[in-house]
Amino acid sequence: MLEKIKQSKMLTLLLITAVVYFFLRYLTPLFSPILVAMLFVTIFGPFLKNLQARLHIHRQVGAILLLVLGFGLLVVLVWVLFSWIVGSLPEWVSQLEALEPKLEELIQKGSASIGEMLGIDGAYLESTLLARLEEWMEYFQAEGAAGMLSESLLYLKKIALLGGFLVTFVIAAVLLAKDYDRIMNNLLDREEFHVLLEVICGIIRYIATFVKAQVVIMSLISLTAGVVLWICGIRHGALWGMLAGLLDALPFIGTGIVLLPLSLAQLFQGLYGRALTCLILYAVCVFLREILEPRLIGKHMGISPIAVLTAVYAGIQLFGLWGIIKGPLGFMIIYQSWQSLIRRRSEKE
Repeated sequence: MLEKIKQSKMLTLLLITAVVYFFLRYLTPLFSPILVAMLFVTIFGPFLKNLQARLHIHRQVGAILLLVLGFGLLVVLVWVLFSWIVGSLPEWVSQLEALEPKLEELIQKGSASIGEMLGIDGAYLESTLLARLEEWMEYFQAEGAAGMLSESLLYLKKIALLGGFLVTFVIAAVLLAKDYDRIMNNLLDREEFHVLLEVICGIIRYIATFVKAQVVIMSLISLTAGVVLWICGIRHGALWGMLAGLLDALPFIGTGIVLLPLSLAQLFQGLYGRALTCLILYAVCVFLREILEPRLIGKHMGISPIAVLTAVYAGIQLFGLWGIIKGPLGFMIIYQSWQSLIRRRSEKE
């Protein structure tokens, strides 16, 4: 049976696909901190080795310094955005309080026209919509505190899980930095692991390309959104653009989580030109990502952009939001494994 699988290319490909799916579906959630630590040490291994040779800094210490630097930059960025959001809360609350009369005015103006178009009594439509608006505002005011408390508990749980992930990741990265050479030498000494090493090298190359592509895309979108919002005269436009660019990595939601509410806020203030600009900007940002991501990744990996786009879509269908990462990653593991096995089979023949 094993020989039949080895001789059949289709069965080999199906087996590789099944193994990769099992790995991404069931094993990565269990061992994600260790796997991320392995990637970190593998990517920065040469740098840590040079650091030890030139400055006599032990690899474990070098790994700690790199992690501290990375976390420090991340904390500074998050703190700037968080401070801006918290500082803007009073203004947002006042705008929310002023939203109800504006909605009432909008309903009163539009009910007659909509009722006439649909053949409905405009006065009845207006009273119904106003009643629903009042119920919604009362519910928001009454349940807002309780909802925020329950959401806060949920967020605390997620923060605790994230803390456990980070602690495990840091410890694993420091330990692997010490034993990295010994582990790699043991793998090189065994021929059956050569295919695994080729696959790992291909994955690292893909991850490096993926991260570079995301940085380029997010930077371009942040710059585009920031400049456009600033030119439009939207308050804190540059910060809104930066936030939109950072959140652009989220599949389907992306910049919309910033630009759509911003457009709605401009609409209620009667700034229709700014509202339309935000909507057009959202469409432009989505277009930029959809065009650039497959090209940047596929071009450097030697893979067709349509294959990368298909992998992203399939990954989202199989793994949800994480599929935007797991889809292309799984495709690269299958591709690299297949290429390595076919090459070795050709060498033996």
